[in-house]
Amino acid sequence: MDREISKEQQRKEQRKQFLKIGAVAGGVIAVVVLVISMLQTSLKRKDLTFSTVDKGVIEVSVNASGKVVPAFEEIITSPINSRIVEVYKKGGDSVDVGTPILKLDLQSAETEYNKQLDEEQMKSLQLQQQRVINHNKLSEMEMNLKVSRMELDRKAVELRNERYLDSLGAGTTDKVRQVELDYNVSLLKLKEDEQKYENEQALVDADLKVKELELNIFRKSLAETRRTLEDAQIRSPRKAILTYINNEIGSLAGQGTQVAVISDLSHFKIEGEIADTYGDRIATGSKTVVKIGNDKLEGVVSEVTPLSRNGVISFTVQLREDNHFRLRSGLKTDVYVMNAVKDDVLRIANSSYYQGKGEYELFVVNGNQLIKRKVRLGDSNFEYVEVIDGLIEGDQVVVSDMAIYKDKNKLNLNE
Repeated sequence: MDREISKEQQRKEQRKQFLKIGAVAGGVIAVVVLVISMLQTSLKRKDLTFSTVDKGVIEVSVNASGKVVPAFEEIITSPINSRIVEVYKKGGDSVDVGTPILKLDLQSAETEYNKQLDEEQMKSLQLQQQRVINHNKLSEMEMNLKVSRMELDRKAVELRNERYLDSLGAGTTDKVRQVELDYNVSLLKLKEDEQKYENEQALVDADLKVKELELNIFRKSLAETRRTLEDAQIRSPRKAILTYINNEIGSLAGQGTQVAVISDLSHFKIEGEIADTYGDRIATGSKTVVKIGNDKLEGVVSEVTPLSRNGVISFTVQLREDNHFRLRSGLKTDVYVMNAVKDDVLRIANSSYYQGKGEYELFVVNGNQLIKRKVRLGDSNFEYVEVIDGLIEGDQVVVSDMAIYKDKNKLNLNE
């Protein structure tokens, strides 16, 4: 006959089972930890990237960030205060010279232009009228001068006759003096009239030039209004790609407001930014290398902004191959600006481990092991880093990302 197992006995049995399960689980965990530990301290050569220390030239560069932008980009603005009434193109369309892009409401501008045309015609007629008035006035004064000259000639003859008669004793001295006085008075009056004529002629000429100048100024203003009116018929100024357009029909377009942007997307340049602490290392004409993935494009700095903004200096890079297939508008790039050359220096390959001058802990190959070593690094470019201390020529250094092994001083290296 079976005997019933007590509850105390059942609890003891359960504890034994739990202990067995815990021991097995602990053993499994220990094995896993051991395996992970072995994997962490034993690496395969093919999984790492090595660089052999050698001697050579380093073109020292500073690293900057860059963005690919079209080599040519033109912003089209509204030349008048108006509103958009029609849109003919959309973003991404190709446009040629003179291609209509959108239409503005020009009714008010055309009315003002027609008013100016009438005013220009009125000013032109006024100028012609003034010429006629001046001509008549001067002609009248010329006629008066001719009469005065004739009168003077008559008195000159009369004076000669009186003097002749006086010489024959047939005249009187008083008569001669009277005629001589009349002649001198007429001579002075003629000179006065001639001076008035010259002054009036100069005044008329000056007045006419002023009115002609006013008309010319007004015509230039009219031509500017006509040009503005033509520009308000928004057309493409050149062959390009329409990269932006304000397609909100009915929206207001104030004078100077951007309504469209056209770009040449077959050629590009780089707009770069660099901390102003490196401002003395960048100048117009500096050689550059632009990295896009694994591709390297050469170029030169074509422009540097003279002022720092928010601690950053902006510059532009003109690429030698500005139509490279990897170039895309808005693409972010790394830009390396060359500023010095160092000959016959120890160097290793540049990679993600390098964060600037200073001390590093790098793994160096020693037989079948990797030994951590303190190394001092100096200047760099996009290919090489200068080794100042801690390595000798011929050393093999791991340049892969070894951050997960930062607590290890020695690693096994397998083939």
